[in-house]
Amino acid sequence: MGESTQGIAYAALPPADNTIENTIKSEDSKTEIVRQFLARYNSPLEPYAPDIVAAANRYDMDWRLLPAIAMQESTLCKKIIADSHNCWGWGIYGKKVTKFSNYPEAIETITKTLSTKYRDKGLVTAFEIAKLYNPSNTNNWAENVTFVMNQLK
Repeated sequence: MGESTQGIAYAALPPADNTIENTIKSEDSKTEIVRQFLARYNSPLEPYAPDIVAAANRYDMDWRLLPAIAMQESTLCKKIIADSHNCWGWGIYGKKVTKFSNYPEAIETITKTLSTKYRDKGLVTAFEIAKLYNPSNTNNWAENVTFVMNQLK
């Protein structure tokens, strides 16, 4: 009886590489959640869902933040300045318009800047970020961004 009990206990242990596989699946699921969200709204960002999640991981940011800001600022890139690739209203005020060469450049630049100029200064929640990102409409902007982030769980 002792041997069979030991065999069962040993057999019940997950393989050592199971943790890595679960981590990969977790990242895949985030990408798929973002992809499906973007697809639901026919966003031109849909093919860039992996870029969004990868940039968030690279800069230790919430992977839901960029899609949520894009929804708030441009209805997921449906209402942007032509050829700007700027779905986030980034650096657009008055006559100033920030343009990017492509969506991956925009995703990388904005995520990195959110990390270094917002998150690293303790601005993490949408309400904290809004104070710098959109100071003229802080509460409404933050409520909308938070709502979308909650849809991406």
